[in-house]
Amino acid sequence: MPNLRDVGGFVTRRGARVRTGLVYRSTALARIADADAGAVAALGIRTVFDLRTEGERRSAPDRLPPGARHVVADVIGDKLEGSPVQMLDLLARPGVAERELGGDRGRALWIGHYRDFVRLESARAAYASLFRGVAAQERRPVLFHCSTGKDRTGWAAAALLLLLEVPYAEVMGDYLASARYVEPIIAPFADEYAARGGDPALIHQLFATLPEYLDASRDEVRRTYGDIEGYFAVGLGIDAAAQATIRDALLDPGRTAQTGDRR
Repeated sequence: MPNLRDVGGFVTRRGARVRTGLVYRSTALARIADADAGAVAALGIRTVFDLRTEGERRSAPDRLPPGARHVVADVIGDKLEGSPVQMLDLLARPGVAERELGGDRGRALWIGHYRDFVRLESARAAYASLFRGVAAQERRPVLFHCSTGKDRTGWAAAALLLLLEVPYAEVMGDYLASARYVEPIIAPFADEYAARGGDPALIHQLFATLPEYLDASRDEVRRTYGDIEGYFAVGLGIDAAAQATIRDALLDPGRTAQTGDRR
């Protein structure tokens, strides 16, 4: 299954290791193939946080692992401009799509989205729900996802790792890794777009995973809240004690960098 990954394995600035087997990120679970279902079930997922819009959930319902609870945490809520539904509608009309999204317009749109992941009320409510779930022992292991597992999901993973004090370079590397994992999803979509008379390069451009996108979210955190702790405390309502609970749950201070750890 594309882009299903453990969020753990990283080493923090203090030398602790992020525990594995507790938090996972993924594409939409509608993509679970029969051949992968057993491996996904073996992860023991208790809670699935679905970051998608109502339209996305309706068109591609999750195939939940056995016993998992499904929690809706819609990041972009009622926002229409540039939403997945609107974007898919535009891409069904290549001439319109290339006028509206071509050149640098798509990139600017995504930079705005990544800022919205920090500033939208629906986004703050969704991520607060997710991270409170991560903090609760009875809800773990947790899996969170959007459609491709790289944007709304990418910020969720990045914010969590930053709270755990994983260096930003490592967080960025994890974010950029989605580019190769989602290519099997994007390539057929680009072929379909070309068959309708569009330039497939636009699809690859629109669904690119670029450093400036994650930088935009981080910059919005700094501009509005000062630092990641302020974002969690003021933006998400997760105070210092709750932040400490997350760190205590997910960090193994006795495990420093070892062979195979991600750096």
